[in-house]
Amino acid sequence: MKQRLFESRHQAQWQLFEQLLDQLERGVAKTADCQTFVQDYRRLCQHLALAQERGYSSYLIDPLQQLALRGHQQLYRQRSAISGHVLSFLLAGFPRLVRQEWRLVLVANLLFFGSLLGIGLLVYLFPDLIYSLVSPQQVAEMQGMYDPSAGHLGRAAERASSEDWAMFGYYIMHNIGIAFQTFASGLLFGLGSVFFLFFNGLMIGAIAGHLTQIGFGQTFWPFVIGHGAFELSAIALSGAAGLKLGWALIAPGRLTRGEALLQAARISVQLIYGVIVFLLIAAFIEAYWSSMTWPAAWIKYSVGAALWGLVLAYLTLAGRKSHAPE
Repeated sequence: MKQRLFESRHQAQWQLFEQLLDQLERGVAKTADCQTFVQDYRRLCQHLALAQERGYSSYLIDPLQQLALRGHQQLYRQRSAISGHVLSFLLAGFPRLVRQEWRLVLVANLLFFGSLLGIGLLVYLFPDLIYSLVSPQQVAEMQGMYDPSAGHLGRAAERASSEDWAMFGYYIMHNIGIAFQTFASGLLFGLGSVFFLFFNGLMIGAIAGHLTQIGFGQTFWPFVIGHGAFELSAIALSGAAGLKLGWALIAPGRLTRGEALLQAARISVQLIYGVIVFLLIAAFIEAYWSSMTWPAAWIKYSVGAALWGLVLAYLTLAGRKSHAPE
């Protein structure tokens, strides 16, 4: 293709891209105008590569190189800005949001951890109660996983140690599935979130109480105490996000239910972003630390206590500044 035909065919696209770059550099570009920026930039780079390959004149290649350079700078700047926003959210925005919604967070924690601790104590005192909540087959499976005769941390640790990466993926999918279920069911006027918080608390507490009562606590607790800090906190927070949706439907105030739900969803989704990060951390710890068999139990408990302290300190202290509103 001759240079003149190449220019006439693509000149309009280059001019539009240059105009967008001018707007971005002045900081006046609209979000809607930037939606195709990446595609436009890639197309420009393709045109530059074709022009160089075909040996077109420097009068064409030089301006295209300048546009490509300016586009690369803007692309890098936008990605840096996004990274900065994400980091700011994780370091301050998310814990600040949790404290802002402390009432719903408190309710969710009471439902989840209250049922967990309550049923755990009851099953420990009345062992046969476990079979009213969990099937005999599931009980047998859990006992097999944490049987002390199978090793330092039972078969649960041995299986995870041999397939760390596969288990990491499994834990992510499993935990995110529980969290999303607890969150999304809040659309049923909050009743779904209440149910799943209470139900998950009952199931986890019943298993913990049973394994402790039969003497398997020496394998169960060292395995779960580390990742439990992030995993259990994430489940409670996902429930709080679901309750936020439900409360918007129950008490929309002067807004319509649709408008109230939309406003609540903006906050709830941000909470879920933080929950997903918690669950990723929990899955990593469970796959690569909890499964380790060489640390003594006191090391596992020490690390677990430190992680619980870290989660509590993060949620209660991170993002607190004198000029930052709660």
